[in-house]
Amino acid sequence: MKIPLKWLKEYLPTDMPPAELAERMTMAGTEVTVLNSHKDKWPNVYVGQIIEVNRHPNADRLVLVKVDWGQGQETVVTGAPNCKAGDKVVFARTGAVLIDGHNGKEMVLKPAVLRGVESCGMVCSERELGLSDEHEGILILPADAPVGMLASEYLGEIILDLELTPNRGDLMCVTGVARELGALIDRLPSISTPDFKATGKDIKDKINIEIKNTKLCTRYTASLIEGIKIGESPDWLKERLIACGMRPINNVVDATNYVMLEFGQPLHSFDYDQIKSKHIIVRPAAEGEVLTTLDGVERKLSPDMLLITEPDKIIALAGVMGGENTEVTEKTTSVLLESATFDKHSIRRTAKALKLQSEASARFEKGLSFELAPIALKRATQLILEIAGGQAASGLMDVMPVKKDRNSVVLSLSKVNRVLGLEGEKFDSCKIAKRLGFAWMPEYVPGMEEFGYGSVDDKMRFFPGYWRMDIESDIDMIEEVARIAGYDTIPCLPLDKAIPKIETPPLPGMKRFLRQILSGYGFQELISYSFTSREMLSRVFSGAEPECLAISNPMSSEQEVMRTSLRPALYASLAANRRFEKNGLRLYELGRIYLPKENNKQDEPEMLCALIAGSASEAWWQRNTAGFDFFDAKGIVESLVSRLGIAADFAVSDEPGLTPGYQASILVGDMPVGVLGQLSPQTADKFGITEPVYMFEINLSKLITRATVRRKFTQINRFPSVERDLALVLDRSITNRQVTDIISEFDLVKNVELFDMYQGKQVAGDKKSLAYHLLFQSDTHTLKDADVDSVMNQILKRLNTETGAVLRS
Repeated sequence: MKIPLKWLKEYLPTDMPPAELAERMTMAGTEVTVLNSHKDKWPNVYVGQIIEVNRHPNADRLVLVKVDWGQGQETVVTGAPNCKAGDKVVFARTGAVLIDGHNGKEMVLKPAVLRGVESCGMVCSERELGLSDEHEGILILPADAPVGMLASEYLGEIILDLELTPNRGDLMCVTGVARELGALIDRLPSISTPDFKATGKDIKDKINIEIKNTKLCTRYTASLIEGIKIGESPDWLKERLIACGMRPINNVVDATNYVMLEFGQPLHSFDYDQIKSKHIIVRPAAEGEVLTTLDGVERKLSPDMLLITEPDKIIALAGVMGGENTEVTEKTTSVLLESATFDKHSIRRTAKALKLQSEASARFEKGLSFELAPIALKRATQLILEIAGGQAASGLMDVMPVKKDRNSVVLSLSKVNRVLGLEGEKFDSCKIAKRLGFAWMPEYVPGMEEFGYGSVDDKMRFFPGYWRMDIESDIDMIEEVARIAGYDTIPCLPLDKAIPKIETPPLPGMKRFLRQILSGYGFQELISYSFTSREMLSRVFSGAEPECLAISNPMSSEQEVMRTSLRPALYASLAANRRFEKNGLRLYELGRIYLPKENNKQDEPEMLCALIAGSASEAWWQRNTAGFDFFDAKGIVESLVSRLGIAADFAVSDEPGLTPGYQASILVGDMPVGVLGQLSPQTADKFGITEPVYMFEINLSKLITRATVRRKFTQINRFPSVERDLALVLDRSITNRQVTDIISEFDLVKNVELFDMYQGKQVAGDKKSLAYHLLFQSDTHTLKDADVDSVMNQILKRLNTETGAVLRS
């Protein structure tokens, strides 16, 4: 929002430098930049004075004008009819960039010979400077214009450029900024209540207004001016519109735009004679209706759009744009002015749907007070009477079906201190409210004194000005107190207590911990949609029709159900990434799956699914790189769960989609928590995967019941360890876990590691050989060979008894 400083000072006279005003507003929450409206325009263009005007010797319609531009004098040839000696003008030297008066494009001024006389510059019209379309004569400056000053400095204006927050619609006008700055510098702005002199007949005999939807239009006011003359606006009005970034059109339209910039209320002008029925109806559109708007485009309307109509035709799109059929033209002699209060949500939806965002719709979208409509209407009527003539009908049409009260806020003055963290003397909230232009009165609640309520000294009821639609609660009022008093005046107080420790819920904490671990293992996280298709799920589970939750209104067939597994997205991502990655791939996803249960309830466990494929290390010419295998996946699972303070066990499983004999169920104690294994060739083929892929899937919602991420530290043992190897022959049905569990139960055994397994000619056909590396260590003394031998004998005896194992000879 651009606000000219000269205009602002008409309401708030102040000698404060623009930079300081901008700083005050910025520190109060509205960022302001100080601009010069013409700072970068018109190089080589100066304020000049005409010394003499002579006839051109070879042309009757041209004259020779000698101009003093402060650093010399030049003679230019011009056909402008309004040149006379002594006038102050805008003089452009050669090299200046101007607007070509014929085609409207930029041009660089060059020396020219016109009818035998050299012209070394130009005296400029408004069109050549880009100020307006006026080019019948040159621009005559006031007599006090300083000769030799750059035109950009003289004609330029200081502009306050505001970056508005969504809640501060009141700052989209000059009076709103005046009130804001006045509150900040403790000076009330001078904003008078506008009125106009009416000499015509009663407006109620001229027009009838009906509101059919009181929710979308809460108030509709109108005035009538007859006998006006459409023409160009005065220079001062055009200059202010241009400074604010708006294009002058004609005196009536310019007046409504001017008042919108002045008070923030959009207005619309209708050609009164084109309203044949003299009956205006405010109603929602019907399905299929169309309107040709002022920009000449035919718009298709929908029932959620609000219209201004006659009984038989549409004349405007409420709050957005008028219709072409009631446009004010040079033939217009009577104007009906509209100033209404429309629902902000309706205007926003309409402007967005039709791609017709405008200055008017931007203000309606912020929300405008019903009290503002007649104020702006009176000001616009007053201004049009001044610049376009005519006579105004007596009175205003003011239709407001539902009477409304101004919003008020009850504020506990002690709460101001508590919220702002103040001690001792508190801010004077009532004084700050006065600076803002708000009213207030003590708030008393009878019968509540014993509960600490109803104290006249503590509670006040504040009535924000009608322009502040954003003040809706006591917190909003406290924010105003802090802003106007100055955030920098609020003391910095140290905390009286330690900052509370953030307690992360167990499951999110586990997920964060697992992400750290998997990232350290070289995995990359995948995040996919919770929606999938039945076909994708059936690929994973060997063609079985999965039971899943269907989406009632899916966006596509690929997102028709909620996922029951994380595997489909991971498999598809592996296949897609393999085309671009030659080394090993490690992918995982953490997320919910959705499993139907009885009685229309569903289970939504948090799952971890990961896969590995390709080479286990980067390819190198000096070594052969081995691919991932089943035991790599198993080792990752063991490492993950051990980092959570628990141990995993594994059992034979028969999971669909995995290769039989190369899969296992993951157990924690006796509770199954997941599965790991190699992707079956059939499933791999369905996803276009041509390499061995190993995956694991863990139900974190189950695992969390047994897990703890708290680490336990033990003192480093100062006694030396003893190492022994143990080779056993036992039945093929005996698992490694059974053997290691037995050996680990002996106190002196600190570690058991399987380093060899053999099946072949050296052992019987139904037997196998397992070789272990054992580490012995005592916490109290140095072990002797006899101590270790004794434990070894006990281990062999128990293994033989429970598993039938014997030493391998």
